[in-house]
Amino acid sequence: MSNLSIFSAQNRDACVAAEPDFLSESVDKYYNERGETWQEGSHIMRGSEPEPGAVMMVSNDYLDLANHSAIRQAQIDALNATDNTMVMSAVYLHGNSPQEDFEKRMADWMAMESTLVCQSGYAANVGLIQAIGGADKPVYIDMMAHASLWQGIQAAGLQAKPFRHNSSSHLASLIKRNGPGIVVIDSVYSTNGSVAPVAEIVDVAHQAGCVMIVDESHSLGTHGWQGSGIVAGLGLQDKVHFVTASLAKAFAGRAGLIACSRRLAEFIKYHSFPAIFSSALLPPDIAALDKTLDLIKSADEQRQRLFENTTYLRDHLAALGYNVDISKAQIIALEAGPEHHTIVLRDALEANGVFGSVFCAPATAANRSLIRLSINAGLTRRELDHVIKVCRDIRDEVDLANWPSTLRAQRQVTESMAA
Repeated sequence: MSNLSIFSAQNRDACVAAEPDFLSESVDKYYNERGETWQEGSHIMRGSEPEPGAVMMVSNDYLDLANHSAIRQAQIDALNATDNTMVMSAVYLHGNSPQEDFEKRMADWMAMESTLVCQSGYAANVGLIQAIGGADKPVYIDMMAHASLWQGIQAAGLQAKPFRHNSSSHLASLIKRNGPGIVVIDSVYSTNGSVAPVAEIVDVAHQAGCVMIVDESHSLGTHGWQGSGIVAGLGLQDKVHFVTASLAKAFAGRAGLIACSRRLAEFIKYHSFPAIFSSALLPPDIAALDKTLDLIKSADEQRQRLFENTTYLRDHLAALGYNVDISKAQIIALEAGPEHHTIVLRDALEANGVFGSVFCAPATAANRSLIRLSINAGLTRRELDHVIKVCRDIRDEVDLANWPSTLRAQRQVTESMAA
């Protein structure tokens, strides 16, 4: 036994390192700020454990593919066929490889020249903006864009110029004032399910000579021809420089993607820090994604069922008085507002066998926390009816009438009638 092994074996008792003051102050601030929304030591994100038969609306597996036997078999086959796995950065991949083959297939499907597989959608967005950001160039970003896009701006040391959610006119006025730069939007926003006016925003960016980035994490696989996305569905590839996506949604995997021209792909591959300094996906990961692409391309029936489920649930919740009008895709937000209201909503839903995802700061503004219901193609009408019944029965318990989102909707109706 080596000296190091002996030393390690003699020091196996658990211990806690003393915290420097600056760390303690940061952690104390977190606990103090969260104290008002904790219940018996439980964070707002920690609800109850689902019982068998509970309706789970927390998954981004929109087409219900995660447990598909063909995907599992593709992973098994890749494991069995690989006896010389190389664990390394993707910058060292040259010539034929499963990853490059998959990237070519994705590019063909999305009608883009090239794609790059990344470790995650977060890494794709951060690495992309970090790589392309030019000195002193403004980044015009929708106020509700994903945190990874904001983090990319920070990583690049650029200045964010937020524009009002889904407002192409506000974007145009900012560009007129500050000059061309980078425009960043989501196609479908993960917090509330709103859908961007992609064509309008792309047109504003194109006319102003801006770089255009569209994150299609929540529309790739679900929207467009064969699920190839909103950008492809609208035929905007010649005006959008980059389409990014997490492949942990409809693709039910664990990866990210950047689609762009071959020229830009070469540049990003060797300039994005997450691409350079992270290991490439392993063969079973790529095999699963490749098989999932086959399934997604032929999943028109699942996409239709997904949209039907979404419309059915949204319409019934709206009839019950929930302000869900902004939710136009397979994500529905129940915006209770302050976190203590959302805890009441969470507990009422979970007590009746309905589990959604809690969204709170920093994912939302402090007083606009919510429960997100993610719809998928596998939900049955019986399960949806149960969700509707529960949401009807708990309205008084959760004080729906006095939610800020409810009052906001009422004001909008009043103002519209007055106009």
